[in-house]
Amino acid sequence: SETLIPFCRGEGKSESQSDVDVWDILRKAPPTEYEKIAFQYGITDLRGMLKRLKRIKKEEKKSTAFLKKLDPAYQVDKGQKIKLMVEVANPDADVKWLKNGQEIQVSGRYIFESVGNKRILTINHCSLADDAAYECVVGDEKSFTELFVKEPPILITHPLEDQMVMVGERVEFECEVSEEGATVKWEKDGIELTREETFKYRFKKDGKKQYLIINESTKEDSGHYTVKTNGGVSVAELIVQEKKLEVYQSIADLTVKARDQAVFKCEVSDENVKGIWLKNGKEVIPDERIKISHIGRIHKLTIEDVTPEDEADYSFIPQGFAYNLSAKLQFLEVKIDFVPREEPPKIHLDCLGQSPDTIVVVAGNKLRLDVPVSGDPTPTVIWQKVNKRNDLVRNSDDSMTPSENSSDLNTDNKLLFESEGRVRVEMHEDHCVFIIEGAEKEDEGVYRVILKNPVGEDKADITVKVIDVPDPPEAPTISNIGEDYCTVQWQPPKYDGGQPVLGYILERKKKKSYRWMRLNFDLLKELTYEAKRMIEGVVYEMRIYAVNSIGMSRPSPASQPFMPIAPPSEPTHFTVEDVSDSTVSLKWRPPERIGAGGLDGYIVEYCKDGSTEWIPALPGLTERTSALIKDLVMGDKLYFRIKAVNLAGESGAATIKEPVTVQEILQRPKFWLPRHLRQTLVKKVGETINIVIPFQGKPRPKITWLKDGQTLDSKDVGIRNSNTDTILFIRKAELHHSGAYEVTLQIENMSDKVAITIQIIDKPGPPQNIKLVDVWGFNAALEWTPPQDDGNAQILGYTVQKADKKTMEWYTVFDHYRRTNCIVSDLIMGNEYFFRIFSENLCGLSDTAATTKNPAYIQKTGTTYKPPSYKEHDFSEAPKFTHPLVNRSVIAGYNTTLSCAVRGIPKPKIFWFKNKMDLSGDAKYRMFSKQGVLTLEIRKPTPFDGGIYTCKAVNECGEAEIECRLDVRGNQ
Repeated sequence: SETLIPFCRGEGKSESQSDVDVWDILRKAPPTEYEKIAFQYGITDLRGMLKRLKRIKKEEKKSTAFLKKLDPAYQVDKGQKIKLMVEVANPDADVKWLKNGQEIQVSGRYIFESVGNKRILTINHCSLADDAAYECVVGDEKSFTELFVKEPPILITHPLEDQMVMVGERVEFECEVSEEGATVKWEKDGIELTREETFKYRFKKDGKKQYLIINESTKEDSGHYTVKTNGGVSVAELIVQEKKLEVYQSIADLTVKARDQAVFKCEVSDENVKGIWLKNGKEVIPDERIKISHIGRIHKLTIEDVTPEDEADYSFIPQGFAYNLSAKLQFLEVKIDFVPREEPPKIHLDCLGQSPDTIVVVAGNKLRLDVPVSGDPTPTVIWQKVNKRNDLVRNSDDSMTPSENSSDLNTDNKLLFESEGRVRVEMHEDHCVFIIEGAEKEDEGVYRVILKNPVGEDKADITVKVIDVPDPPEAPTISNIGEDYCTVQWQPPKYDGGQPVLGYILERKKKKSYRWMRLNFDLLKELTYEAKRMIEGVVYEMRIYAVNSIGMSRPSPASQPFMPIAPPSEPTHFTVEDVSDSTVSLKWRPPERIGAGGLDGYIVEYCKDGSTEWIPALPGLTERTSALIKDLVMGDKLYFRIKAVNLAGESGAATIKEPVTVQEILQRPKFWLPRHLRQTLVKKVGETINIVIPFQGKPRPKITWLKDGQTLDSKDVGIRNSNTDTILFIRKAELHHSGAYEVTLQIENMSDKVAITIQIIDKPGPPQNIKLVDVWGFNAALEWTPPQDDGNAQILGYTVQKADKKTMEWYTVFDHYRRTNCIVSDLIMGNEYFFRIFSENLCGLSDTAATTKNPAYIQKTGTTYKPPSYKEHDFSEAPKFTHPLVNRSVIAGYNTTLSCAVRGIPKPKIFWFKNKMDLSGDAKYRMFSKQGVLTLEIRKPTPFDGGIYTCKAVNECGEAEIECRLDVRGNQ
């Protein structure tokens, strides 16, 4: 037989010792858990490790060359140092070190040391290549060990990021781990993604980076994706939205004059969307005069030197969307009638074909205003900006009147032509041009144009309004935080850009991330929004954008970081455990869901029947799951409730529906005997016996223990009684503690009693009267009788061993042998053998063995041997049951067995019957036969399985049968 020996942590120490013994964990774990343990602790060659461990022997022969051999196995963390040490008997002996059978040469990583009797091999900077079998060789003897190199935990150094994509787009989750080529596990909503799903998911490794790729995303791909290593976890959310395009700014109608510039401009929500421009339904082809541009979300069509042929309907169509943004270009032809001599100046605003009172321009765009004029002689043009918006003048009576202050833009025509500022005026023969390059908010106001000549003067006011995107709103506030949701609130921007705010766009990100993820595609009309689908325990931030017809504002400052957590659910199994005249004992179990906020404790309250006031039953919180409420008034009827509390607040209340009366209740005495005490309790000599028997009964009952009808000796057996149980305690069991124990509960004239049988067993004595009956050929026949002392337990068998007289090393020939005679074969000629036999029971092998006095000599070939003449004995015998079936009474639902023992030569054939019906073909029953012991296993019996069970043994010499009754009780 072979065994696994735990890793030794003596001389073979690594510089960084692991706190976890993976070998010991594997040794104790069932085979179904091997793969899970290998992933958790970074075992890369699990199969090889198990094979190598299996080669380690349970016993080794005594060595003459080694005083101390290598331990069976060592473990070291990758990158650390380890020393393998042996002690040799001869301090001058030379040793060889082998790795996987190849001799190790001295190098910087392998260092050999010799200190007295010690021989040490030091391995520096252990790698996976050092995970191997090592041997130390002295002469013809070897010492063998296994070295296991454990990889350190794989950490996630750069976590996953949340992502939001459109249907059909490519998704790529990326994280970075601490080791190149590490093994990771990907999950979606808690379900592992395997390599078999490569048609949907693609896994990629690039150095320390790990990727999960979805080539064409669908709505079903939305969810939480997790990457796991044996040292960390990272979670990210994927939101897949249907394709939808928003128009932040549509194109507007234009009216321009000859040789002017016309610019159509629109802005959409997706900067990757392309589109085409149409003129009267036909695609516009760009040339030197017509330019088409696409920068970010803005698309422009620019027409230089406009001609009458450019007058048409223009449209922009985004590719892939059913949108058509249209506007009209109107060509303005200025006609000035003949002006006679000595004509006063005249401003022809009506020639513009539209109301000139207010001119609207988008911030950042160019404003060009052509004003036709006439007059003879040529008038002087003066432009003024009238400060009418907020300029007020205080009169002598403290009343306020608007100010008529104005500022001249120019006073000289010649100066106008030379001006090259951002705001300037250009003068032509029949018109003047007012230009603002890159309009700003400060340019907004009323502009007055004045014409003067010797004949007279004319003036007109023109209002310029500059519109822009809104100012960014202030940071949003977070409230009503739950398990995976929260409520976000914000205020409108202080300045709406001169256009009404159409809605808002909300974004979210994790605190440690840099990627913001949009939460809505449709504009939010309200000033509040409930954000959902967050991960409990993760810290988030929110920010908001305001949108008007011009476009989207800059983002607001981020909100205060917050963590979605929820109160726990209410406690479960809330019951009243006990009631007295002044106390009530309560108990409960923790909530089913606690969450990331943890559990701070519980609040216990009570309310008198007929009242609505809940009174704290305990000062502050209690962390226990039970409570004793004291100092109550006898006779009061009270309701009780309990709440769980954590950082997020209080849970719902678990209540007791009916009121509890504070009064002692008479309760009939009754034992609740544990199942394992309903059959004989078997213990070994020297073991501790601790029997706990719960009971009920009020007031506190009187408890009496008896053994075989006699009162127990308090010096030998300890008894402790409480309100709910009684305990029998024996520190060191002895054989005389065996017997039938009876315990009685007594309350006034009511009582209950139970009986317990205890069997103390010890190792048996050695067999008696061992005899060497005969020796012939290569065989020896032995006989013996059972031991005088069976250790208070049935003898299960014998272990027979042999030893050569020269070496006296004992080898096992038979174990678990049930007969009292045997024949030992395959002995070697010319050798003399001694034999010894151990008895065995439930407690184990006997401490001593019965040994033959004289050796058995196996004669060499050539020695004349005349075998005695004897009549060949007929060993045949009819079947005979040596241990009967026993009537049994069992509880329904628990597997049970029926056992008996039979002998017979030749080996009899066994049949099982229930109520004379053959059970061979019934899957409910399993039949076993081992060393003559017959067992029938009945799986989860029901009352229907009760009846007469018969076991029948048949061979050529005869047959025998035996039967018993099985009663199956219902589970109460």
